[in-house]
Amino acid sequence: MAPKWRELAERLAEEIRNGTRPVGSTLPHIPELVAAGEGSKATVNRAYKELESWGYVVSRRGRGTVVLDPPRPRVTLSRYERVLDPAAPGLWEGTPAVQPLDAPADVAELLALPAGTPVICRRGRAMLDASTAALREEWHPLEVAQAAGLDRAEQDEGSALGSLVAAGILPAQAEESITVEPATPDQAARLGISPQASVLLVDRITRDETGRVIELARLVGACGRLRLVYGPLPLQVQGHHDEASPAL
Repeated sequence: MAPKWRELAERLAEEIRNGTRPVGSTLPHIPELVAAGEGSKATVNRAYKELESWGYVVSRRGRGTVVLDPPRPRVTLSRYERVLDPAAPGLWEGTPAVQPLDAPADVAELLALPAGTPVICRRGRAMLDASTAALREEWHPLEVAQAAGLDRAEQDEGSALGSLVAAGILPAQAEESITVEPATPDQAARLGISPQASVLLVDRITRDETGRVIELARLVGACGRLRLVYGPLPLQVQGHHDEASPAL
């Protein structure tokens, strides 16, 4: 059974989502909810802090706890032309940390490698707009990373796919999976969310023309803070082709 503060936080969050408590309105003062039997002062205070960590409210001097309309950065997932350019910047906030690791089981499976195979991981924060960041990881087989110079600590914050193209390792196909999972303690701490919160995990696997996996790119963000967009997608109707139609 969830603690009382969490039940209160989740109920208030649902009221915010369904419009019962509109954007710009203020939540009741803590003593009001205590008097209404919602719990002790500590319980209500904890619930309000949780709502703030989820991005639903903000505490403002003179106004109380105000309901926010949190911005949802647009994450376009279907077009990668710009990051295929060797001169294109990456999504990094600062320079990613470069780590040689033995591939964890889940990463090894996605890279089509035996568990424990040496890999290179570039890890850091991804900027999605001027104020919001998600976590980002880029995993590469060791020989691929070495060929593209992605194994060097001094590698800048540019696009890994651009570095692969510059090295003659040409991406030919990409696929993505999107899941919702409980946040790990490290993810919760780095994203500034509740340890009980869920995260949106987007895995993009890129292969070369031989079918070899050359990159696993992983984006992790707080649920409710991101808007994933596929588009524009070129459509080609069977039997109706013309020179102006884009090829799929």
